[in-house]
This record gives sequence, structure tokens and C-alpha cells, in this order.
Amino acid sequence: MNMETTIRVWMSTSFRRQLIRKNVVRDFLWFGLKEVRSCLFAGGFFAILALSKWLPLGDLPRYDFLLLAALGLQALLLWLRLETWEEVRVISLFHVLGFALEVFKTHPSIGSWSYPEAGYTKVLGVPLYAGFMYAAVASYMTQAWRQFELGLTGYPKHRVALPLALAIYANFFTHHFIGDWRWLLIAVLLWQFRHCRVHFTPFQRRYWMPMPLAFVLIGFFIWIAENIATFFGAWVYPDQHDGWQLVHWGKISSWSLLVVITFLIVAELQRSRQRRVRETWTPRCSKLSSPAVRPSSASCQEAQALYRTGSGLD
Repeated sequence: MNMETTIRVWMSTSFRRQLIRKNVVRDFLWFGLKEVRSCLFAGGFFAILALSKWLPLGDLPRYDFLLLAALGLQALLLWLRLETWEEVRVISLFHVLGFALEVFKTHPSIGSWSYPEAGYTKVLGVPLYAGFMYAAVASYMTQAWRQFELGLTGYPKHRVALPLALAIYANFFTHHFIGDWRWLLIAVLLWQFRHCRVHFTPFQRRYWMPMPLAFVLIGFFIWIAENIATFFGAWVYPDQHDGWQLVHWGKISSWSLLVVITFLIVAELQRSRQRRVRETWTPRCSKLSSPAVRPSSASCQEAQALYRTGSGLD
């Protein structure tokens, strides 16, 4: 190899490295922007929670203000078309599931945590705004699914995913009476998801991550959010009555399992939605061959996008 060829190879390799480095930085920035976009409801809710500590609310209890603010934030996102009604229905489902768990956990005979402040909108000792903390996780999940064009490969069968989600949810209740089975459930989860990958697109390039790792990472960041929430008095654990302290690390596993429940239910709803869109629109779009009636509608584009990206759910 002569000197000129060597220089060309070196310059070509150097250019490729710079290009790869540039693309990685660009994708990382887009990843951050899309994460912020996916966290609009969750971030807005926690910002309101923090501000409520110092806002002059007069005779309005803080818990009631938080409920009104959460409803207002949800309405604003709908009005700005940053969330869809379908996503709101998913969020509402998790509001109900979360509120049921809250009622059980705050019962005097259980006493996992409490809401010591007064409020007109407290039901069975739980302020109605509490369900929005679980809804925030579902909001993030549904937004991220759309923003990152999430796709799954190696996803467990339908007959496995839903019973696993139900068993994890039930364990949050039953471990007070028959022992904590979370580690067995985690072992089953790891085995069932050992081949599962979540594929996502920050900008143009497609990346993937092992699904169990994604569960843990999201659970960790929710644990950080929980520490922020308890610092501002969203709820109080028994060891925080005399002053705030860091939430125990063990809660990361609980939040990771909650993420699993959320993800499995959202994934199953996505499966149903994808089948509905494909069955309804794809046959129609495929027949639109005339240039005057090309499949340019949003629904046709959505059906085509489902085939392009693929979810691995079917």
C-alpha cells in the first residue's frame, strides 16, 4: 500500500468515526428531547406538587388544589393535542388501579404510608389526586411508545403477559397476608423476557435495549421522583413522620414491578389497537391505487407505519 492510499484510508476512517460520533451525539440529544416530551404530564404534575408547598391557597386544602391542577393539566394537554383521548382512557384505567392500591395500602391495619393533610376530596382516607401519580407512569409509557416508535421483539405470549401482570398487581395486596412473592415473580419475569428487546428511534437510527433493563431504569427514575414527591409532602412513609429521609432502596424493585404492570397492559392495548388499525384500514389503503385518491389520510399512514416499524407483538 503506497503513501497516497494509506492517507486516503486514514482520512476515510477518520471521517467515518467523526460521522458516527456526530450521529451519536445528535441521537442522544433527540433522545433527551423525546424523553422530555414523553414526561409532559408527569413533569408538569410534579412541578405543581412542588409549587403547591409555597402557593397561597387560602382555605383550599392542598390535596384538593392538586386534584384540580392535575385535571387542568390533563385538559390542557388534550386541548393542545399533545395527548389523545385514547391515551387519556389508558391513563384513567391506571388512575383507578392506582387508587385501589392506595386505599388498601393506607388502611390503618396496613399503614404502608399515609396522607396526613386535610382535604374535601379524600375518599377512604386517600385524596383523589393520588391516582394521578400512577396515571403519570401510564402517560409516560403511552407517550414514549408514540414518540420513540417503540417496537418489541421476543415479547411473551398473550396468555403469559396478562396473568403475569395480574400476579404482580395481586402481590402488592397479598404479601401482607401470605408472604412476599416478588422475587419469584421477578425470576419468572426475567425468564419470560430473556429474549425480549425494546426497539426505539430517537431520530433516524434504530436502537434496542433488553426489556428487563428498561424496566429497572424506569423504576429507578420513578424512585428518584418518589423521593422528590415525599420531600414536598405528597405522602408520608412511617419513618418520615419526624422528618424527611431518603426512601429505602428496596422501593426500586416495587416501582420496577409497577412499571412492568403498566408496560404489559399498555403493550396489550397496543396489540389490540394495531390489529384494529390493520384490519380496518390496510385493505382500504391497498385498494387506493389512483393518484387522485392516494392513501394519504392519517389512518392509512398509521396502518402503513405499523407495517414499517413492526411491534413484535403478533
